[in-house]
Amino acid sequence: MNNSKYVFAQLTVFLDRNHFNYLVRKYGGNKYVKHFTCWNQLLAMIFGQLSNRESLRDLVVAIEAHRSKCYHLGFGKNVSKTSLARANQTRDFHIFEEFAYYLVGEARRKRATDIFKLDGNIYAFDSTTVSLCLEVFWWAKFSKYKGGIKIHTLYDLETQIPAFFHISTASVYDSKVMKEIPIESGAYYIFDRGYNNFKELYRIHCTGSFFVVRAKSNLQYKCIKWKRRLPDGILTDAEIELTFSDSRKRYPEHLRLVRFFDEEQSREFMFLSNAFELTSSQVADLYKNRWQIELFFKWLKQHLKIKRFWGTTENAVRIQIYSAICTYCLVAIIQHDMHLDRSTYEVLQILSMSLTDTTPLKDLFNKTIFKNDKERFGFNEPTLFDNFD
Repeated sequence: MNNSKYVFAQLTVFLDRNHFNYLVRKYGGNKYVKHFTCWNQLLAMIFGQLSNRESLRDLVVAIEAHRSKCYHLGFGKNVSKTSLARANQTRDFHIFEEFAYYLVGEARRKRATDIFKLDGNIYAFDSTTVSLCLEVFWWAKFSKYKGGIKIHTLYDLETQIPAFFHISTASVYDSKVMKEIPIESGAYYIFDRGYNNFKELYRIHCTGSFFVVRAKSNLQYKCIKWKRRLPDGILTDAEIELTFSDSRKRYPEHLRLVRFFDEEQSREFMFLSNAFELTSSQVADLYKNRWQIELFFKWLKQHLKIKRFWGTTENAVRIQIYSAICTYCLVAIIQHDMHLDRSTYEVLQILSMSLTDTTPLKDLFNKTIFKNDKERFGFNEPTLFDNFD
């Protein structure tokens, strides 16, 4: 890296500007724009995510403090509150959505691994709710007095990168969004019990993919056959058929039922799956790793800005969420390409305090010593469980 470049400018080298410009031309994002382009807008939003800005005014004040550096940071001549607010409100969010998916693909390709030793990707699907003030975010009505949105996410458990995301109002039931999931043949999909949608589970089965879903306590079924010799912790491993007429109509084939007792939590779990070739312990371990998506949501809300929004329109909210995903993937790509032996939390903390420095990135990470082991290895960094069969 050039020593004269600011740290933030060095980071943007990892972004494919040619592909972003293609998306801008595709959606006419820079039509009638003279100064503050879509690229300037994206970098300003990523700068706000990395520097942990609380509001649009806070972001603009931070940029204005480095007014003489704006051009070299990639923001153009200058950034005003009005121009950034108008851009977030009017420019097509699909530009940022498709670029986020492009970065997701790059990050997943670079971080590809085979932790579970299964033929196929392993995904967990869940949603997180962000509460909003109904008087301000009128379009996100949840109930008579509340507003909110849901971010439905398909999370790749091996690469720790979100592979698919769908934004809806908080009033949409989780199971209704299952039809939006892109299904890969041979992949494994893990769900909590809010996703007992047998029609969609059968769609997964018919595409040659597999699922593990936590069953509801009122499940109506009949055992066809079951295994007698079971490993520790497994109470039941049986082949069943659904007896409730509507459920059997939606899923006409046999299912596998595994009952597992978790000694750590002193709780019993019941799972349904169509993966008959896995051991019962593997089925239980797959569901146990579903917790990684909960850690991801917690991490995202703690360290990136998706709870307080810098605009009130649906378009502005979507652009901010996609900018947060771009930032997360950018950090993941930097970690891989620079071979950093540091957690995502550490990288973000170092960058947030050094964006306008001129230190080369390699020196920045090599010379910074992080001693807070609780933050490094504890509760803020999503990590996979290590108890696999």
